[in-house]
Order: sequence, then structure tokens, then C-alpha cells
Amino acid sequence: MSAEIAFGKDQIDSYLKEVAKQYRKLNRKGMPAEITLIGGASILINYGFRDSTYDVDALIQASSSMKDAINYVTDTMGLPNGWLNEDFKNTKSYTPRLVNYSKYYRTFSNVVTVRTITGEYLVAMKLMAYRQYKHDISDIVGILQEQQKAGDPLSYERIEKAVTDLYDGWENLPTDAQAMIRSILDNEDLDALFEAYANEEAAVKDALLTFEDQYPDVLKEDNLSDILSHLMAKQQEEDPESDQGMTMVF
Repeated sequence: MSAEIAFGKDQIDSYLKEVAKQYRKLNRKGMPAEITLIGGASILINYGFRDSTYDVDALIQASSSMKDAINYVTDTMGLPNGWLNEDFKNTKSYTPRLVNYSKYYRTFSNVVTVRTITGEYLVAMKLMAYRQYKHDISDIVGILQEQQKAGDPLSYERIEKAVTDLYDGWENLPTDAQAMIRSILDNEDLDALFEAYANEEAAVKDALLTFEDQYPDVLKEDNLSDILSHLMAKQQEEDPESDQGMTMVF
């Protein structure tokens, strides 16, 4: 799902703090809870190249009162339904192993522990997901940039280990994922590459939104690739000298 508002790191911290306070109040037995943030929320907490995300995907281990705590914060703070959700479990990037490779972030109200996914494990997830209309590839480049600047560069070997840890090897990822990450790692100008992919993803998203406006209820998950191929071909036909719009895909 996608929320109708953008969440920054400070907003995520603030809302999770409120959820924890309410959870502690509702859950009188004091049962601890654990929330593992996935995707965009993890990127916001661990890296600086993105300003916001439009949903807070998570894996939640808690008593049933956690749902009530989330609903309370949703209502009292005017947040969209599902702003904190486990829809990620329905995607191909999900694996229960993720929790085993998560990183401690902080504890709220002494009862809700928050963990995140970072480094090569985030890269592996993004390679598995690979959605042309999301930030998946620009996120990979951004992660590689910041890891490099922090003095902890991600090598191919580290990424391959994460792919194996989470998904049992490259053969279970999209066909060209392995070649894609090798190509990115070989690129000497990650700043330019990040900008190129970010622009590419924005163009794809805009094209899909325009298509959806023109043909409501046509776009589905199972026909998205075919529609994108049609839109790319149409753009090239209309503007063959354009700057490779919507072509950097695998």
C-alpha cells in the first residue's frame, strides 16, 4: 500500500514512539514487542540520500494489542490507514530470514524494540524486488555511495553472501540481477549513476500515472511489464533522440 503523505525520519521516530507508549498502556502484562523496519523506512534511518517514504513497511512481532495501538495513533494523529503495515509479507522480497540479519536501532518506552535492514541485505532485497516504478535501483546506488563514503564499501562478495543468506542464490532473483549489480559496482561515477536512475524511475512512474488516468482499472501487477514495454516503445517512436528515457531496465 502507499500512504497519501510522505514520512521523514523524524516523523517515523515520533509515530513509533507514540505507538510504543500506547502499546505499553494497553498491554498491561508488559509483553515486549519487536518491529523490524523494511525498505524505505530502513533507508531513511540508515542513510541520507532519501528524504521520505510513502509507507512504513515492517515485520511486527507483538501481542494483539499492537494492532489497537497502531489504530489509536492512526486516528489521533490523522494518519492514513495502513501507514504502518506488514503488506511487505506479500511481496517476493519477503523472507522470514530478514529478521536474523537485521540491525538494532532503538527501543521505545522500554517495551518496543525497533530494528532495521541495512547494507548488503537491503541491496539484496532491492535486487529481488526490482520495480521500475519505485526507487529500487537508485536506492541500491545510493546505499553503495554512502557505504563507500563511510569507509565500509560493499563488495560483490558481501552482496552475494546476502543474496545467498536471504534467497539461496542468484538463481532465485530476477534474471539479470547479478549482471546489474556487477555493472553498478564497476561504475566509477556513482553520483551520476544515481541521478540517472532516479530520473529514470521518476519518468517511469509518471508514465504509469498518466496511463492510469487515461485507462482506469487496467493496470495490474500481472500486466505491468507489458504496459511498460509498450510505453517505452511508444516514447522511443515519438522521440527517438530522447535521452534514453525509460530504457535503463533489466
